[in-house]
Amino acid sequence: MSKILLIDDERSIRISLREILEYENYEVLEAQDGIEGLQKIKKEEFDLVLCDVKMPKMDGIEVLEQAKNLEKCPQFIMISAHGSIETAVEATKKGAFDFIPKPPDLNRLLLTVRNALEKKQLVNETKILRGKLSKKFDMVGNSPALSRVRDTIEKVAPTDARVLITGQNGTGKELVAHWIHQKSRRIEAPYVAVNCAAIPSELIESELFGHEKGAFTSAHKQRVGKFEQAQGGSIFLDEIGDMSLSAQSKVLRALQENVINRVGSDKDIKVDVRVLAATNKDLKKEIESGRFREDLYHRLSVILIQVPPLKERKEDIPLLIEKFLGDISQENGNAPKKIHPDAVKKLQEFPWTGNIRELRNVVERLVILGDSTISLEDVKKYADY
Repeated sequence: MSKILLIDDERSIRISLREILEYENYEVLEAQDGIEGLQKIKKEEFDLVLCDVKMPKMDGIEVLEQAKNLEKCPQFIMISAHGSIETAVEATKKGAFDFIPKPPDLNRLLLTVRNALEKKQLVNETKILRGKLSKKFDMVGNSPALSRVRDTIEKVAPTDARVLITGQNGTGKELVAHWIHQKSRRIEAPYVAVNCAAIPSELIESELFGHEKGAFTSAHKQRVGKFEQAQGGSIFLDEIGDMSLSAQSKVLRALQENVINRVGSDKDIKVDVRVLAATNKDLKKEIESGRFREDLYHRLSVILIQVPPLKERKEDIPLLIEKFLGDISQENGNAPKKIHPDAVKKLQEFPWTGNIRELRNVVERLVILGDSTISLEDVKKYADY
């Protein structure tokens, strides 16, 4: 049952609104002024607040402003007999879902209440999904090498600076890009990842910038590219060292002018996208060999983040093993297996040329083939080293 708070200094209004909302099976509480209403919002969790604008002690706009600073803020519908377009605009700018004049039209009121509660539910579901996604992309470990990466992310994420993430295959470059977006002001906008190495060179431009119908033989309809899909958010260009020189020149223009062209069109399309890029290649050597544009490198590498290989953070291996044991058991619907300390110690001795990705694969193999408690013998038998 949705919980609604009525804040209004007119008792008759509170009574009539309460009767209407309780008839619709909502749980309703009351407050006779802004101060009492704000206190209740701080103490209890509400799904929706119906708040008068003109009240003694504290007006509704001030209640709205202070409530928006709380960790769990309900949806707000502002109501007033002294309403104006200016008041409505101010309320919505400050975060109100809607503004309804007094006396409220019953049908409009109930429809607005339902819509506001649906939005609240969607916001809650989004937070839950984002939490699950964040757990999937956890950066596990307390080593000094990983701590330095985390510190850089904290400093860089709130800015719009472009970031070039380097490191060996399997070190977790995509995790770094994900967390930069998650901690940025663009978190509510799309995050679009593109693996440049997985797309044929003749299709990469269409993938990134889109194409018009008839632009080439198989272009049967117009297509929106990844840059447009990421509008307002972040685009992650993974393995950018494998991108063709032709596509590099178009990416450079997008970075310089915030403009792209779809393949087969001369029309400029403005884009507001933060570019995050990653590579396992030495781009300076690629520049010397003529395979990567130096001007693009300098545009991308405003901030450089080097992700350490697993061999430089072996103290994190026990925590990573624990996480993988939990993840794998959850995926298979089984209770997590235990692992003997001697087995963990042995795994810490391996060189891990495939880094974290290789470690996860080995842990999964040990879960499938090993005993109920993974032993040192299991490691010797089933690990590749």
